[in-house]
Amino acid sequence: MSRRAELARMIDDARRVVVFTGAGMSTESGIPDFRSPGGVWSKMKPIQFQDFVAREDMRREAWTRVFNGSAGWVGRAPNAGHDAVARMVAMGKVMTVITQNVDNLHQDSGIADERIIELHGNASYATCLSCARRHELHHLKPGFVERGEIPACRDCGGLVKTATISFGQAMPQDQMLLAEEATLACDLFLVLGSSLVVFPAAGFPLLAKRNGAQLAIVNREATDMDRYADLVLHDEIGPVLTEIAPDLV
Repeated sequence: MSRRAELARMIDDARRVVVFTGAGMSTESGIPDFRSPGGVWSKMKPIQFQDFVAREDMRREAWTRVFNGSAGWVGRAPNAGHDAVARMVAMGKVMTVITQNVDNLHQDSGIADERIIELHGNASYATCLSCARRHELHHLKPGFVERGEIPACRDCGGLVKTATISFGQAMPQDQMLLAEEATLACDLFLVLGSSLVVFPAAGFPLLAKRNGAQLAIVNREATDMDRYADLVLHDEIGPVLTEIAPDLV
């Protein structure tokens, strides 16, 4: 049996699949990853959360990056991999998608918000750091681009930042707890496009494995977790999932 056929069998046999996605899930949509040569952080230095809060020049730089699209995290379309995951959710096969990505592409593929756990936030909108009010980027853009106004909360006047988790910013505890609950409830933990080097998020595959779930990893490059997995495919996600989709029932 080929590795792709074995993955199809594992998914077909499972009752409660958790899909865990990283940057490699979205590179097929043209969104650059963070850490590899040519990735986002090789082209620009990340802005630390404490610097964003403390320094106006850092806030201005952060919003400049948002509105000139230099990070390239939003504005793309879901790819075949996203669409395949959405189909598995619709089939009732996948109960939860845990993602390290901030690009909103799982939602754009048709998966409901309540099925998605975003460990690193979302770059497609902003929130107030004081009162948590949501702000849409298209409402904030004119004031910044046309008048140079750094966004502030329309309710409380607090600092507004894209809803991503920046370096130095605390992980969202509610999302981490939901991810832990989903991981402990699954019988197959399927990693798609994550290098599994960023902790604590990278600890979830091993948590699933130690709790009795099977672990499958699809990633172009080898990961440190490969030796623990029941199945590993070093391959492109979209073509793999598209090929096995007809075999899923």
